[in-house]
Amino acid sequence: MDSERDVALREAALALLAEVGYDRLTMDAVAARARAGKTTIYRRWQSKAELVVDALNNLKGEHDIPDAGSLRQDLHAMAEAMTGAEHHVSALTVGMVNALAHDAELRRVFGENFIAPRMAGFRVVFERAVTRGEMPAGHDLDLLARLFPALGLQQLVMSGELPDAQSARRMMDEVVYPLATAPTTSTHTASATRVEGTLK
Repeated sequence: MDSERDVALREAALALLAEVGYDRLTMDAVAARARAGKTTIYRRWQSKAELVVDALNNLKGEHDIPDAGSLRQDLHAMAEAMTGAEHHVSALTVGMVNALAHDAELRRVFGENFIAPRMAGFRVVFERAVTRGEMPAGHDLDLLARLFPALGLQQLVMSGELPDAQSARRMMDEVVYPLATAPTTSTHTASATRVEGTLK
């Protein structure tokens, strides 16, 4: 269980991220804001990137993988879950966008600890849909799983805000779901082969 000190350090990191951005955020400043020693921070997190990403993850909370019985319902549930705290996260993530472009350590930690678990959830949802026959086999599930995070990041860069629940559901309905349920290339190829064989 997290200690009160861990909570205070995460809150201090997020407050500073919103105020000064990732590049100007320092462990010294976090320690001062939380009234803790810097060694206390490093006993819990090995780097600034790990502290900030962990703080963002805790702000958004745990994401249970939905199993509502259909792909569309599961995608809607994912949209709801992933936008539950976005009004807080938007300003914080804006403070990280520039840093992600040039900070390899932040990209690695953000990718492994923030993006990857969410992509894994999408993969499970898609795999279930394939098993139920709602999706054809053969899609690149990793590519499909990256769609929604990519669309959300694009909206963040363009407008300064991450998608709310309504716009997230629209992205699922108009982009993710149609692509997930579309015939795969192999399906198209097999159909074309059958037609050619019929005409010969």
